[in-house]
Amino acid sequence: MKKYWEFKNKTTDEADLYLYIEIASWGGGGYAHSAKSFKQELDLLGEIKTLNVYINSPGGDVFEGVAIYNMLKRHKAQVNVHVDGLAASISSVIAMAGDTIYMPSNAMIMIHNAWMYTSGDSNELRAAADMLDKVNVSIRQSYLDKAGDAISEEDLIALMDQTTWLTAQEAYDYGLCDIVGEAKQIAASVNAELFARYQNVPENIAKIAQKQPENSQNEQEIRQKLIQESRANVENLTTYLGGIRL
Repeated sequence: MKKYWEFKNKTTDEADLYLYIEIASWGGGGYAHSAKSFKQELDLLGEIKTLNVYINSPGGDVFEGVAIYNMLKRHKAQVNVHVDGLAASISSVIAMAGDTIYMPSNAMIMIHNAWMYTSGDSNELRAAADMLDKVNVSIRQSYLDKAGDAISEEDLIALMDQTTWLTAQEAYDYGLCDIVGEAKQIAASVNAELFARYQNVPENIAKIAQKQPENSQNEQEIRQKLIQESRANVENLTTYLGGIRL
């Protein structure tokens, strides 16, 4: 299974990070493609000044994502997050690590509560529910830390309870985005296959026409490669069991 991140275009002062598929650890006892190996690659970048993070992800494992968020948050580099198409679930939490968050006007953020597959007696189920409540408090704080006074905790809870899709402008209004830019084709070309897997997807978003992104040849090649891998891996959203999901 392909790791869910890819570092590109490293120079002495700058590097690019692409998060374009489901956030999930695989292989090698859970370490080969996990937050642990992500940290090793991040450390190899050295003392860079700028880290550009490009996100187009349906979400995934909550603890894996929280670990990535924390690593990016404490990194000394200026972290610029670009939501190329969709930052859903835990990938939206990762996006909050950005010192500056950029969104094309046709990109989206989706936020909701954590969930998990579980079984057991009433005590075990109550314990699982309590754990999910704690996880929700944790991830909620990531949004609040970014938003500042732009949204109250009460309003954020309501948005997460409803599984809310935020346009770039709405994310900006709630303090979850810093700069809204012009619509980009890359934002409209990747997520059509992913929208059907969530609740409350806006009808106009579900019908987005897929078009060829107008980017440099090098950028197209990088993103097309990751998009193809995303198509192969997206079924894990409904079949991957055993962990808390977001």
